[in-house]
Amino acid sequence: MNVFGPGGWVLVVVIAVVVVLLLVTALIAIGRARRLDRLHVRIDAARLGLLAALDRRAAVVRAVAATAPPSALSPTARRALRAAARHVESAGDGEAREVAENELVAHRAPLETATLPPDLSAELADADARVVVARRIHNDAVRDTRALRGRRMVRVLRLAGTAPDPEYFEIAEPSAGAGPADEPEDAALARDAARVVVLDPDERVLLFEGVDPARPTETFWFTPGGGVEPGEEPVDAAARELREETGMTADGLAGPVWVRDVRFSHDGVAYAARELFFLLRVDDTPEIDVSGFTELERRTVRRHRWWTRTELAATIDVVYPRQLSDLLGDPGSTAPVDPPVPIQ
Repeated sequence: MNVFGPGGWVLVVVIAVVVVLLLVTALIAIGRARRLDRLHVRIDAARLGLLAALDRRAAVVRAVAATAPPSALSPTARRALRAAARHVESAGDGEAREVAENELVAHRAPLETATLPPDLSAELADADARVVVARRIHNDAVRDTRALRGRRMVRVLRLAGTAPDPEYFEIAEPSAGAGPADEPEDAALARDAARVVVLDPDERVLLFEGVDPARPTETFWFTPGGGVEPGEEPVDAAARELREETGMTADGLAGPVWVRDVRFSHDGVAYAARELFFLLRVDDTPEIDVSGFTELERRTVRRHRWWTRTELAATIDVVYPRQLSDLLGDPGSTAPVDPPVPIQ
């Protein structure tokens, strides 16, 4: 073939375009790989900063337990607080640290901060503020990294290698000025809840976006559901909450498939919750009726939408449960088992 003939020039142009596209793709991939590497370094640095802030707070809490006047802590609360602070310092990193930190927050509930010496009270408040800032920096880095790792090119070319997805650091924070007048002595209010994972024919999951009234700028997404009433079976609570929050009936409700033990604060109240997740597949994508919302739900739930698994994997928004995308990608994880699968 004469490469300078009409057909030959077309071939040359096609080859040139392909080469340019490959070069552009390679450059983009290299850029994203480098950015991903920088983000992982940023996460490591943020994690070290967060752990340092948590360690300092634990040391301050130990000092409070040792020197607080009797009017601030009872002897029993003093011993429990000291033990919780030591547990935090020995817990290391990861999920064990989250559990230990939540226990520390729970044991701080009886502390009357108003009765502490001013310098000690100020140091404790400063330690709390530093933890809040450090946790936000860390979780922002995790959010940005997970968003980049969710990009199609990063996933297809496996630019993240074998590194696991970074995890958010989620702990309850003490309410300012909390004391016995604000919370019971055992600090966290026990709460059983039933939640429903609703999947439409396209395998999209229904989630609500909400806020904590105490932190209205921090939004998060969650499944329909709510508290189990006294004497109520969890499956009945799931059906009731689904009807009240979405207008849907629970025909075909399966489960529970997952169980989640979590400590969190909402509207200034600390909770120790056990959530059971049920599964419901619907034949058609229904219209969502929120007319059954409570007054609190109307104030704190902003909107709803149906999410694909790909969208969940790529989003920078906070979603609970945290590994929802991975769970929905594993057919075996949505099969009812006894006991339900523990999740975070």
